[in-house]
Amino acid sequence: MKAPERHELLAVLKARFEAHMHRHAGIAWAEVLARLEGKPGALRSLQAMEATGGEPDVVGRSEGTAEIHFCDCSRESPGGRRSLCYDPQALDERKEHKPQGSAAATAADMGIELLTEARYRALQALGEFDTKTSSWVQTPGEVRALGGALFGDRRYGRVFVYHNGASSYYAARGFRGWLAV
Repeated sequence: MKAPERHELLAVLKARFEAHMHRHAGIAWAEVLARLEGKPGALRSLQAMEATGGEPDVVGRSEGTAEIHFCDCSRESPGGRRSLCYDPQALDERKEHKPQGSAAATAADMGIELLTEARYRALQALGEFDTKTSSWVQTPGEVRALGGALFGDRRYGRVFVYHNGASSYYAARGFRGWLAV
């Protein structure tokens, strides 16, 4: 990443960090910046999250370590990551009307992880997300082995996590990413 792009990304991240202090109480921007220094891979991942509409922000840290956690905090599932089936296997199994790709492969290409169900619920505790969209979440192997995949959303003032066929895709379903730095 070239210096001007890096500077611009850090400015966007800092402004978002300062605008949403409730998401990361007890964490200072200087700590975040220190973790990002010298981590070009993390900056590339954050740039990809930003470029696809994710609005990444700090949502916490690992207890007992300096590791900082970023998550997509866009109000709705990131617009640049929708209409994807769950994973490459689901994409391969789909014979007609294939989507452009899969959430799991796209996340891996970006250097991020899909949110787990627990992380999705923790994000929802920080605000109201996915009120008009939904987001794929990491799916337990036993569910995936049966052809299913999990996704979450917020409706009727509640957070729901439920299932669909892994090969399904919808214009209003994307995925949210997680990055530990």
